[in-house]
Amino acid sequence: MQLLLPDECRALGTLIEKAMTTPGQYPLSLNGLVVGINQRSNRDPIVDFDEDRALHAVDGLRAKGLVRDVTFTGSRVEKFRHTAGEALELRAPELALLTELLLRGPQTVGELRGRASRMQVFDSLESVENVLATLSNRDAAKGALVRELPPLRGSRAQRWMQLLCPTLHPIEDET
Repeated sequence: MQLLLPDECRALGTLIEKAMTTPGQYPLSLNGLVVGINQRSNRDPIVDFDEDRALHAVDGLRAKGLVRDVTFTGSRVEKFRHTAGEALELRAPELALLTELLLRGPQTVGELRGRASRMQVFDSLESVENVLATLSNRDAAKGALVRELPPLRGSRAQRWMQLLCPTLHPIEDET
């Protein structure tokens, strides 16, 4: 598994999210991608990308086999789509949880279930835990995509973080 840069994580998370939540507007143009990346809801941290920064992130993702250009007949605007499902061998529930972790940082199982439900319905906390176990117990050749973190001080709930860019979100005090 290749590690991603923080900007690549934000762009990839945005492409996956928009593919799952607004399929009628997907694939995304560069402008649509910038708007999604800079979205203020369901994001941590809040960022301010311009087109050059977003295009640089897309170029990096393209080189890693996670994004493709899409050209439609008669269209003058280049669009982009993610290939994370194929490249990382992930199904929709796995993509939804990974996307939440990319866009918002470490979260508990309950937070993930609630927030990812706009992309994928999870019947129970146990179903979320099962998907997280799949993502964390992948064979060595594929590499784990998530790992469990200890609860925050004053909490009993374990949290999960993504491993595509382990330094993307600072890990809060774990003791």
